[in-house]
Amino acid sequence: MVTSNHIHLLLYDIGGKECIPRTIQLIAGRTGQEFNQRKRRNGAFWEDRYHATAIETNEHLIQCLIYIDLNMVRAGVVNHPREWGRFSGYNELQEPRRRYSLIDHGQLAALLGMKGIDDLIDSHAAWVEEAWKKKGKARDIRWTENISVGSKEFVERIKEKLGALFLSRKVEEKDGIYELHDPQGTYTITENSFPWRDL
Repeated sequence: MVTSNHIHLLLYDIGGKECIPRTIQLIAGRTGQEFNQRKRRNGAFWEDRYHATAIETNEHLIQCLIYIDLNMVRAGVVNHPREWGRFSGYNELQEPRRRYSLIDHGQLAALLGMKGIDDLIDSHAAWVEEAWKKKGKARDIRWTENISVGSKEFVERIKEKLGALFLSRKVEEKDGIYELHDPQGTYTITENSFPWRDL
């Protein structure tokens, strides 16, 4: 999801310890360079560093997908996610591109336990439509202020891998979903200090 002042990326960690931080560094760096060259300006492009949340697959991944898809609806920019155009995962999921695709539909279908891409497309449309009809437009800090979201075992495993910084933090349960909160708060972080490369 690309908006006017931030982006949401949902990435799958294939096991490389430096994969996600380096990907974010590359995207942020190239975006800033391109913008600065185009506008003939110097200086920082991004206001803050990125915030990452480890999300367990299954229903947690589904809820995160829906939350991202409804981003511009929550912002009051569009009435439905399909109206945001080519800069949204919603439209790319619903109308897969043959070339220059950003979403690995096969991998996403597998992570969600789907039989195939058609099943993914149909289920995704139904999930978003249901949330949209229920007016699921409120900001949910679960996806913006946590380090990890999922089952108790998953969140505890992430907490343990993060090490000393999180040893005293409690894993909290809300509505059957476990969360590990960001101790510094989100969107005000001046430095991404979480050792994702060590996971």
